[in-house]
Amino acid sequence: MQSSIINTATRYGWAMISLHWLIGIIFIGQFVLGFVMMRIDSQRTSFELIQLHKSVGFLLLGLVILRIAWRVGNAAPALPPSVGTLERKAAPLAHLALYAFQVALPLSGWALVSASTLEIPTMPFSQFVMPDLPLAESDAAESFWSAAHWYLAYAGIALVALHILAAMRHHFLLRDSVLTRIITPSSARE
Repeated sequence: MQSSIINTATRYGWAMISLHWLIGIIFIGQFVLGFVMMRIDSQRTSFELIQLHKSVGFLLLGLVILRIAWRVGNAAPALPPSVGTLERKAAPLAHLALYAFQVALPLSGWALVSASTLEIPTMPFSQFVMPDLPLAESDAAESFWSAAHWYLAYAGIALVALHILAAMRHHFLLRDSVLTRIITPSSARE
């Protein structure tokens, strides 16, 4: 049985599965990296980790935009019959919230470095200079975007934790196909 790149009525295709897991790993990794880089004693190491965090943040933003575009062009598989009415209504809202946080978080980081009075250029993976967003530079703006980035990060990781718990509930308690359809790709014959 050959795997399909696109979604079917019952399963996700390998393109969506790959993007889902890659973005999930990067998102959680970015949270850990952000936590570590702000608590490390060495200024040089902290600076290098911040630059890596910014680079990976831009990669994450690009992947999330690609995933959203792919999702718009490929309908999600239908939920199994075991999923109740309330959950059917909540699931699309939860996914929309996940997408919103995955876009807002890197954008708030970009706004933070754009509003910074330090004027340190952002060079994703040392390849090119990423232009700043057209924001006024000030200590107040930098403080605002720093707080926004912090709150979005913690809210986003809480949302991811709820997403994981919901998937575990479906797999281990309800024993339905909600989790397996994002693990095993659809086949070309489905």
